[in-house]
Amino acid sequence: MTQKENMINCESDQPQVVGTGLTALDRIYTDGEFATAELGGSCGNILVSLAMLHRQVAPLITLGLDNIGWLLVDEFERAGADIRFVNRSPDIQSPMIAQDLDTLSGQHSFRFTCKETRAEFPRYQPIEHQEVEAAGSALDTCSIFYADRLSSSILGAMKRAHMAGAQIFFEPSDVDENHFDRALELASIIKYSSDRLGSEIDYLVSESPAIAIITHGVDGLDIRKGVQSAWCEAVPAAMVADASGSGDMVSVGLIDWLLSNHSSQHALRIDDLTAGVVAGQHLAAANCAFTGARGLFRDKGPKYARYILHTATLNGCHDYCHHDGE
Repeated sequence: MTQKENMINCESDQPQVVGTGLTALDRIYTDGEFATAELGGSCGNILVSLAMLHRQVAPLITLGLDNIGWLLVDEFERAGADIRFVNRSPDIQSPMIAQDLDTLSGQHSFRFTCKETRAEFPRYQPIEHQEVEAAGSALDTCSIFYADRLSSSILGAMKRAHMAGAQIFFEPSDVDENHFDRALELASIIKYSSDRLGSEIDYLVSESPAIAIITHGVDGLDIRKGVQSAWCEAVPAAMVADASGSGDMVSVGLIDWLLSNHSSQHALRIDDLTAGVVAGQHLAAANCAFTGARGLFRDKGPKYARYILHTATLNGCHDYCHHDGE
């Protein structure tokens, strides 16, 4: 299927995945020099990657009516995403993030100010209730709803999709005290970094009905639900030029696998996720050889990404994933 055919399908069919959260322009500096600018943010990376894998995807986001907003919408559209629910507001500026990459070490850091002027970049703005209502038909029929931020409006979208039978994939960047407990009640999957949020939310998540995926960087990740658990060792990267986007690639692989292998109407078990998690880990390891959060997609193309996911699924997860007691 060509990208054009995928776009036509998105216009006529309801999306499989609706997502909201951080979508920004990533300005990437390699060894101190500006290298490229592309769509970024966890939500943006995951949705545009899934669209390039020919999944029917609809971002439910708000951007500014500015040049950056046009660039981001164009990248979504070229990937084949359904852009009907991208709100463009003249009252805000589209968000931007700078990434500084040291290619010798593979380490990266993020900035929210301009390197040259020191001016602060525009920040993320959540959707409002009217955007949720406008996307009602998509929320009522999607298989997976993804969110990496919370607000009252996002919680409303999450609840609507949940009530319609969608799996809720929640990947928090911080703890929103006003909405976090309710989001945990609605979530099917919650994925977070042990280093970043573990000490804050491990107990809260342990009391949640959701399956928790807790990442531990180069060591691997935990999958937990109640007293059950599984440990997935990290897939070794043949080369590390840039480790940014690794977590996003794990999410891409898992969501892609769920769309092919699991009905949205049934409760998830740990066994339902391990193959998809390991497929995503293979994609993350391969992506490390390229600069940028989606360097593999940019430099090798979505067919290569699909090949990695397919090969990982064929080879199984037994060498990497070990259930409690094994």
